[in-house]
Amino acid sequence: MNEKIKDILHIDQTHPGILRLILDDPKNKNALSEKMMHQLQQRIFEASSNGSVKVIIIAAVGDVFCSGHNLKDITDARANLDDGKKYFLDLFNLCSSLMQMITKCSKPVIAEINGVATAAGCQLVASCDLAIASDQSKFATPGVNIGLFCSTPMVALSRNVSKKDSMKMLLTGDMIDAAEAKRISLINDYVSADKLNESVLSLAKKIATKPISVVKIGKEAFYRQHEMSLSAAYEFTSEVMTENSLADDAKEGITSFLEKRDPIWKDD
Repeated sequence: MNEKIKDILHIDQTHPGILRLILDDPKNKNALSEKMMHQLQQRIFEASSNGSVKVIIIAAVGDVFCSGHNLKDITDARANLDDGKKYFLDLFNLCSSLMQMITKCSKPVIAEINGVATAAGCQLVASCDLAIASDQSKFATPGVNIGLFCSTPMVALSRNVSKKDSMKMLLTGDMIDAAEAKRISLINDYVSADKLNESVLSLAKKIATKPISVVKIGKEAFYRQHEMSLSAAYEFTSEVMTENSLADDAKEGITSFLEKRDPIWKDD
């Protein structure tokens, strides 16, 4: 891995069980360049099978969490013989793959937003399992303002936010503040900037105390059932809970509860 690529994604594993992936390309407003997305994919893929990682946090350096794709790169690609068509398709497919990887990752992923998140940056926030922002953070899907509707960000946005609220963001391109982002469920909560890191770490540490095998089962089941009909979802989750009930951690968890003691999880 060369230094130029390494520098745009900073890794922090100061706290046991918690992996912080920090977007560190402030001069480009932490844009989701191909390099940035490849680095995120690599780290998330590695974390998925790393038993020492229980929670992933995605944060950023500077006052822009993520500005989306780099418009200069998009403009430069228009000089290609195909007017940039292959580049555009590869870029958006790579981004879509990254967002799905976050959803499918066996570890919970928390977005820590302290600044502006726009377009694919807003998509990144919506794709994470949880999101905590500073009270100064702002969000938008402003593609409509520059003739490029935020169609791929729309996928994650519309799966987290109501139709009316997501359409308003997509059709107006207007920036919303943290309070509005919480109201429409784009984020879980917002706090003052000086409390952001502490709040996110507190949440991550709480999740990290849970049995990793059970969290994996639950996260996968959550997203799978979300796309099913009501009857299919209940049939599927009944099977999941049956298998989960047979697992060692379920036996230990229930026994420790009845015996009024702390559980000793198998994966600890």
